[in-house]
Amino acid sequence: MNTMTQRLTSPPPSAQPRPWYREPYVWLVLGLPLVAVIGSITAAVISVYAMANDPLLDRTPPPVIQPDQTVIEKLTPEQRAALEMSLAPARKGRNHVASPEVPKD
Repeated sequence: MNTMTQRLTSPPPSAQPRPWYREPYVWLVLGLPLVAVIGSITAAVISVYAMANDPLLDRTPPPVIQPDQTVIEKLTPEQRAALEMSLAPARKGRNHVASPEVPKD
């Protein structure tokens, strides 16, 4: 065996091993999952705070529009029935093609 091969395979006796935090692969193994965890927590916090201002989750009912009584008095009975049907809730008066439920009255 020549001296060149021996020098490459065995470390010099005076070399101290480096501490674990000085090794680059340790930071690669620990750092990438840590970045993923921090990113997912950040995304969850952003989504929770954004959900508080979401207009689609607003559960307050819309205001009920009442037509003017003088206009209703001037309508014919057929027009009055059509107006009442258009102001009925969706489950009761219309939209039966989309829902399998049939109103009971």
